[in-house]
Amino acid sequence: ELFLAFLPLFDRTVVRQEAKLERKRGTGLGKVSVLPDIELFFRIGDGTSGLLQTVFICSYMFLAPLFGYLGDRYNRKLIMCVGIFFWSVVTLASSFIGKDHFWALLLTRGLVGVGEASYSTIAPTIIADLFIKEKRTNMLSIFYFAIPVGSGLGYIVGSKVDDVAGDWHWALRVTPGLGLLAVILLLFVVQEPKRGAIEAHPEHTLHRTSWLADIKALCRNPSFVLSTFGFTTVAFVTGSLALWAPAFLFRAGVFTGEKQPCLKAPCDNSDSLIFGIITVVTGILGVASGVQASKKLRIKTPRADPLVCAAGLLLAAPFLYLSIVFAQASTAATYVFIFLGETFLSMNWAIVADILLYVVIPTRRSTAEAFQIVLSHLLGDAISPYLIGVVSDSIKKSDSYMWEFRSLQMSLLLCSFVAVGGGAFFLATAIFIEKDRHLAENYMPSGERSHR
Repeated sequence: ELFLAFLPLFDRTVVRQEAKLERKRGTGLGKVSVLPDIELFFRIGDGTSGLLQTVFICSYMFLAPLFGYLGDRYNRKLIMCVGIFFWSVVTLASSFIGKDHFWALLLTRGLVGVGEASYSTIAPTIIADLFIKEKRTNMLSIFYFAIPVGSGLGYIVGSKVDDVAGDWHWALRVTPGLGLLAVILLLFVVQEPKRGAIEAHPEHTLHRTSWLADIKALCRNPSFVLSTFGFTTVAFVTGSLALWAPAFLFRAGVFTGEKQPCLKAPCDNSDSLIFGIITVVTGILGVASGVQASKKLRIKTPRADPLVCAAGLLLAAPFLYLSIVFAQASTAATYVFIFLGETFLSMNWAIVADILLYVVIPTRRSTAEAFQIVLSHLLGDAISPYLIGVVSDSIKKSDSYMWEFRSLQMSLLLCSFVAVGGGAFFLATAIFIEKDRHLAENYMPSGERSHR
């Protein structure tokens, strides 16, 4: 599962490398980090380039309920195999898109969402059926290392493949091979467990209800709903940083005179590389520290999980704010604050997944995963990259280097305030978590209750 988890995130970030060689033609306003290169290659502005992430997330988001429904009723392993194979083929096709067909890139990015939706809604439920309690938390932490680590490797490996091959197209031809390998491993290595087989209420003792009944039950689960809103803020912030942070760091360097604008080759891509390394390291530290903090706090209170999530977001907010404000004063301080902010932000990944699994009964978990994906991405990273880009464009008063930096700086400040809101949602989750976990662990179908 860890190997598989890297694939969609690696693909999501490596696609942003695709405009790198176009900058060598020396046309337009020279920029270097990953996203600005795409803007230069396709001749687009901040608002339009934000659509690249938004289209992918929207596709992924709207397909998630379909795969959630299928994942609760049919063979989960085969569903994932079909989805991963499809996204591998589409990713390979996207590597042949030219600079005059930005619409085709948007289309293929949307189709990649099929694989992401099939995998993300189902894989955590398989882990849930293999492990329980503390062991499940440990396995989920390993699994969710892949979100920030895979994203960071997308920046690093994609850039290196581009440098070695001398052609940006090859950066998009790495993940299809990994995807096919993942399909082979799924088919011949992974054994699918029965839903809830190791829990008090395994699959054969639970009566499946209709999809509409499942959704109604989830909406009446306050711990699930509130933690989903909290996770939405995490998605909003991480989506914004993934797309805009390297561009912002480079613009800050140009504004302060530490970097030269890229008008011809060779160009400095150190910001993307450093940001990728930071993302990998903070992902490992954040997920691990979040899980360990939760384990220790559980000894004192059953509300440990939402409290740790709340602390992570509330601690991340000021450091993200400082990283944006200090960008014009000290590059070193900016990197330190980004490191601390992303570390605290990453504390949420495994814990939120664990909360979902123990407050939802086994036959509704894929649907719950899908519901969480839809809401968190609809209000999170589906809109945040585009929103940040549009706000930046609206603030920008000229095409000067100063306004290139200032407009993006002011729009990114929104992230720190959203993080504070996320902390409030998790604090509210802590109020209901004990009751909802007890209800899930002692669930009986309505017919059985009335009989008793």
